[in-house]
Amino acid sequence: MIQSKIKAQLQAGYGKPKSESFDFFRIEQFFANRPKEKTNHCISDKTYQDLDFDEVFMFVDRTISKVGQQYLYARLRTIDFVDSKISQHENLTKTFQADSELREDVGIHLSNLSHQNAYYISSLFLKPHLQPPDWFWIVKILPFISAFILFLLPFYPQAFFFLFGVLTINYVIHYWNKNNVYQYIASIPQLLRLNQVAKEILKHERLNPKTDALNQAVNRLDEMGYSMSFFKLESKLQSEVGMIVEVITELLKALFLIEPLLLFRVLNQIDAKRTQIATVFHYVGMIDTALSTASLRKGLTHYCQPVITKTEKKLIATDLYHPLISNPVGNSITLVNKSVLLTGSNMSGKTTFIRTIGINCILAQTIHTCFANEFVLSPMRVFSAIRITDDLLSEKSYYFEEVLTIKAMIDESQSDITSLFLLDELFKGTNTVERVAAGKAVLTYLNKGKHIVFVSTHDIELTDYLKDTFDLYHFTEVVETDKIAFDYKLKKGNLKTRNAIRILELNGYPGEVIREARSLSEKIAPASH
Repeated sequence: MIQSKIKAQLQAGYGKPKSESFDFFRIEQFFANRPKEKTNHCISDKTYQDLDFDEVFMFVDRTISKVGQQYLYARLRTIDFVDSKISQHENLTKTFQADSELREDVGIHLSNLSHQNAYYISSLFLKPHLQPPDWFWIVKILPFISAFILFLLPFYPQAFFFLFGVLTINYVIHYWNKNNVYQYIASIPQLLRLNQVAKEILKHERLNPKTDALNQAVNRLDEMGYSMSFFKLESKLQSEVGMIVEVITELLKALFLIEPLLLFRVLNQIDAKRTQIATVFHYVGMIDTALSTASLRKGLTHYCQPVITKTEKKLIATDLYHPLISNPVGNSITLVNKSVLLTGSNMSGKTTFIRTIGINCILAQTIHTCFANEFVLSPMRVFSAIRITDDLLSEKSYYFEEVLTIKAMIDESQSDITSLFLLDELFKGTNTVERVAAGKAVLTYLNKGKHIVFVSTHDIELTDYLKDTFDLYHFTEVVETDKIAFDYKLKKGNLKTRNAIRILELNGYPGEVIREARSLSEKIAPASH
């Protein structure tokens, strides 16, 4: 009955975004604590925020388990230039797309890891564990003393007083250890579930990679099942038993110090099996991520599997769109050995287009799915300088924040690995002359070698300086009799129209202001050329 209910929920939710709340603090724990040196590129917090990736993640995430959700988050924040990883993900995704029965059966098993406590599994193989104190040898002796006194009681009733004294000491140790047990009461029972879920999924021939490492990992975690089942029982007892039963069980556990002895024994076993736990965690996370990608694709009007080419400095997009915009306008662009300089007024679509490029470049290299009809790119890292603010706490001005952010990009451009640099309104925090001069110099520098730059600007002067090395594109609004309309279409070439003053007029600025602005504009425009 429960399975049929879960199956119905999975069928109803397939292809649709989640309606639940997202606990990003717990979701990001696997990514935050995992070793970073094994990846080619980690998406920085700055770039993640610039691209509004919390919102993108909430749209992309169709995982069923908390393990899969953590794994997907980490995958979207790490780019690995490993073809086999992408092909494995694509093969699994297509398997789920083609077989609804398999999809639902796996989904039912993954739902066993949908409890919030499953977020804590990753801490078992990524974080240090509690260590027994120096005096723990006493804990190993006291249960034998308790057993000996119990044996003596029928023959020597006065031994009860010794038992009472030992029990008092044991109770102190027992409740000292309670806080230790509570730290693992959520994660260890979920580890049992994780291994059971992996075993069930591996029964499907098409989902079994048949690697010795994975099968050995599952078997080795099975060996711990008896010890770890105590924590499952403890978790159940806390929620289901009555007062009398609880008092009796607490007495027995204290008398023989069952909890501290079992806890540190299990932690020692877990510590020795970190690699195996990680292997099983990655496998279940990988399966759920592929299932999530299949569901994502089902709900899209159009998408593509990107082509990742070895040709350097190449990016082609056809009907590219932003996933979070309702009724988005698709745009196309072809770049070969060039970067892009975007001009246009505010709200015309420049920044959104830059974000769209960045989001799709990341998704192409992580879940092999792009919001476009065609997307071709060379392997690349992604860096951005889009959303910059003053840092009042450290007394850094807007301009100084810009300087530090751009300097970080310049440092990254020294790498031989292709990078995509996304910039919005370079050096907004300074005067026009120095902004144009510094902007031209920085953009020329970033555009060296294999790197690709997407930059938006209001400084038309930059187009003259960069037209040989940057392709020029623009967005523009249409000013009609009494309103402003945006078509959000990317257009080739430099922006020709100037509508800023007309927009002021449409918004009711005094005639005196409009006349003076136009007069001054006519004088300044020729001088600037």
